Amino acid sequence: MSKSAVILVTGASRGLGRGIAEHLAGQGYSIAINFARNASAADETVALCEAKRLNDGQRFLKVQADISLAADRSRMLGEVLEDFGRLDCLVNNAGIAPDSRTDIVEASEESYDKVMETNLKGPYFLTQSVARYWLGDKPEPMLSGGFCVIFVTSISAHTASTSRGEYCISKAGLSMAAQLWSARLAGDGIPVYELRPGIMESDMTAGVRDQYQKLIEEDGLVPQRRWGTGEDLGRAVASLVGGDFSFSTGSIIDVDGGLHIRRL
Repeated sequence: MSKSAVILVTGASRGLGRGIAEHLAGQGYSIAINFARNASAADETVALCEAKRLNDGQRFLKVQADISLAADRSRMLGEVLEDFGRLDCLVNNAGIAPDSRTDIVEASEESYDKVMETNLKGPYFLTQSVARYWLGDKPEPMLSGGFCVIFVTSISAHTASTSRGEYCISKAGLSMAAQLWSARLAGDGIPVYELRPGIMESDMTAGVRDQYQKLIEEDGLVPQRRWGTGEDLGRAVASLVGGDFSFSTGSIIDVDGGLHIRRL
C-alpha cells in the first residue's frame, strides 16, 4: 500500500513520460510507471525516480501494458490498484508517431489505425476505466485538489503536418477527448486538463533534430529559442496535480516556448 498519492503515467519508460515521472517523484508522489515493451528502460525510470525520492512512503513500480489493447488496460489498472491500493491521478502521456513520415496521398490505413488506437482510443477508454473506479468505489483522494486526469496532446492538435496526418488527427481527437471528460467529470469534482507540448527533445523527434535545430536557434521558430524537455512538462504536470489550477478544468496549457503564438 502506498502512503503517498499515486499517479499513473502512461508511456513513462523514456522520453517525456520519464521526465514527468522523475519530476513527480521529486515532489513526493508514488508513481506507476507504464511501459509497453521496453522493460529495461522502465527499470531505468524506476531508478531515476528512486534517486528523487522524498520520503519512505513513496513507491515506484513499473507496469507493462499496451494501452491500445482493452485487456492490457484492464489488467494494468487492476495491478495498480492491487499494488498501490489506490490511484489519485492519471497522466495520459503514451503516444506513438507513424512508423514513417508519408505524404497523406500515400499514407496507409494500417498506419492510421495503429496510431489512432494508441494515441486516441487507448487514453479515451483508460480514462473511462479510471473514472468508473473513482465514481463507483468512491475512494478518498490524497491530493489536495482531489483526483485529476491530464491528457498530454501536442501542438499537432491544431498545426497540420501533411507527412504525418494520422498523428495530427489523433492529437486533435485527444484534445476533444480532454474536453469531453472535463465536461463529464466536472460535477464530480474531478478536474481534467490538457497539456499541449511543442517541439520537445525525445525519441520521437530524434530523426528530425538537425532540421529543427536551425529553425529553433537561428530562425526563431520557437520564440524562447530552445527545445522543450521532459522536465518542462513534468513541472506543468506537478502544478496541476498539486491543485494550483483546481478551478480551471478543461484548460489547455501550452508547453511550447511560445510556438503557438501567431506572429507576422
